[in-house]
Amino acid sequence: MSNMKVPAALHPEAIFSKSKEYIRKALLRKEGNDLDEYQLWSSLALELLGKAALAKIHPSLIADPTHAPSLFAAAGHNLSTDVKTIAAHTLFERLRTVVPRFDERTKKFCSEIALRRNAELHSGETPFKAMRLDAWEAQYWHAAQIILEPLGAGLDDWLGASQSESPKALLRHSIEARRQAVAVRVERSKEDFLGRKKADQKSALDQAASRHAYHYRNLFTLVSDNEWGCECPACTGLAFMAGVQINEEVVDTYGDEDGAWESVETTYSAEQFHCPVCDLFLDGGDEIEAAGLDTLYSETSEREMEYEPEYGND
Repeated sequence: MSNMKVPAALHPEAIFSKSKEYIRKALLRKEGNDLDEYQLWSSLALELLGKAALAKIHPSLIADPTHAPSLFAAAGHNLSTDVKTIAAHTLFERLRTVVPRFDERTKKFCSEIALRRNAELHSGETPFKAMRLDAWEAQYWHAAQIILEPLGAGLDDWLGASQSESPKALLRHSIEARRQAVAVRVERSKEDFLGRKKADQKSALDQAASRHAYHYRNLFTLVSDNEWGCECPACTGLAFMAGVQINEEVVDTYGDEDGAWESVETTYSAEQFHCPVCDLFLDGGDEIEAAGLDTLYSETSEREMEYEPEYGND
């Protein structure tokens, strides 16, 4: 795409930048307790974010297929400055196709917030006034996090909290957004699991209880130092974490007729979580912590003491 003269209206970086500006405006409205405009700017930011994700695959995915100049522009041939993009419902249908975690529930939520936005802007209705904050905000951050994945970005990148000059308010929003997105993911995994037949639930839980992480293929993408079991916060089944070693400490030494031994406590920091029962996946210590799980794990092992060779003076 670097060799194509794609206009800003279809360029993923330009659209992403505009989406960042709109979400900044949204959060400023929230700070001022103007919750109607908070939802309005948030809906605009989300649609732009989705278009940036599709445009990164190819600009033609967001060009209006009924408008020839827009299709030419997507191909890098600009016939006019009048470039039109697809409607929100088409956008979310296409995201449903190309973004794996953008499931039907997420598509439905995004479509509904776009419909409320249209009613707010193009009619005498005031749909945003009827919406409680807790009825949409957590699902919003969940959807945004999913759309950000194909862009190779996270909530921090979008909200600007990763920048040193970012105001503290944005950092707070970023942390809270991540927590809410994880909470929705856990709840949806729970709903999906409980939606299965009782016999199927029991069979899956019983089967998992007798297994170890090595029984599963491709459970983690992380090359870890250790893997250990834990209870899944969604289905209560035996899940697993993978982590890296962060500390090792000798806690005891003793000797017997076979030699000298030491007890060593090794501590690991969890970086990935995966439940083979309900398929809940958490990536990064912040997501694991947001799900209410302990990110630190320690285990004690025994090993024979090693001695440095003595060096004589002769």
